[in-house]
Amino acid sequence: MQAAIQEIRRGSVMKDAKREKLERAGWKVGDASDLLELREDEEMIIEMRVALAAKVRELRQRRKLTQVQLARLVGSSQSRIAKLETADKSVSMELLVRSLASLGASRKEIGSVIGAKIDAP
Repeated sequence: MQAAIQEIRRGSVMKDAKREKLERAGWKVGDASDLLELREDEEMIIEMRVALAAKVRELRQRRKLTQVQLARLVGSSQSRIAKLETADKSVSMELLVRSLASLGASRKEIGSVIGAKIDAP
């Protein structure tokens, strides 16, 4: 799961030489949080949502379930599960956690997903 989260963030990696060249030319270089002017609490919620979504997808695939099967398991729809797995902001944290519990994740496992800090690339 951590690999999936890092893969999502990897798109923003810039070589130091290129960064320095842009900064010397007067450009401001930052990440999505800088661009969106996110507060730390907002960034934390987004990181938790992405981590939970990645874990749901990982466990669903490990159990060889389709999105339709998981949707039936949690009383939702396939389209909702598809949104859930992309960490769509319209999906509640409750549905993310309920999906993990339905897939057999323990409280400790769910807590470790929520508590894991995503390292910046």
